[in-house]
Amino acid sequence: MDISICSYSFHRLLADGKQDIFGYITACKTLGCTFLDPWNGHLPVLKKGDAAADAAEDPLRAAHLDNAELEHLASVKAAAASVGLPFGLIAVDGAHIYESDARKRSANRARAYRWLEVAGRLGARQVRIDAGGPEEMPDEVFGIICDGYRDLIARGSEYGLQILIENHWGPSKIPDNVIKILENVQGLGLLLDTHNWKEGLKDEGRRRCAAYATATHIKTLEWDAEGNEIAEDIPRAIGYLKQAGYRGCWGIESCPKDGQEMEAARRSVALVRRLVR
Repeated sequence: MDISICSYSFHRLLADGKQDIFGYITACKTLGCTFLDPWNGHLPVLKKGDAAADAAEDPLRAAHLDNAELEHLASVKAAAASVGLPFGLIAVDGAHIYESDARKRSANRARAYRWLEVAGRLGARQVRIDAGGPEEMPDEVFGIICDGYRDLIARGSEYGLQILIENHWGPSKIPDNVIKILENVQGLGLLLDTHNWKEGLKDEGRRRCAAYATATHIKTLEWDAEGNEIAEDIPRAIGYLKQAGYRGCWGIESCPKDGQEMEAARRSVALVRRLVR
């Protein structure tokens, strides 16, 4: 089985200056992962360039990587190659599709284009870009979201990338909305987060959307003294995915309430391995 852990699982270590992208790569090797799934927050050198693109008169024309960014990417790719781990999914924040203001939409699209190039240069397989927008998703918003994903899918194909929506925030926390978007945008995949559903819709979202999943964030939050996850009913969530015939990488997003990120990551990897096998 293939297994990975999103680097957001270590965002506290990152914020405290105790881990960077290179430390994340080493941690994944130690944990026994088979793919790397970085969150773009672990690539701050590249995120700085997003702001420069935003400030440009035409953000889409400014959506390029400079020499310093290319050098940093090369060092990241070399570090991954040195431990034999390929890049799988890159989760991108700050490049969502819908904004009510057209100028903001254009700036976000420029950011998305930059991150598609990043993913392509790293040899990644998938990129998650959020839908954005209000939870209720009126028709105009739905149309903009679908058109945006179609554009990103075409752009991503130049790098051999699959574009994913995630049930994350806004309209994507509603199972009906996720399915509606997926069924109207050919080639769009789903990063299924087992936790991020509107209150009262978690089990429905897990069950109905399992068949659409092309990547996962198995979300773990809280552990007892015996090493059991006690907040999320992970066996049930994985059961839905197995019943649906899921064959992708078993990605984890560990967000421990006690803040012990490395220990929670170890426990999460062990739990998912046990349940999938």
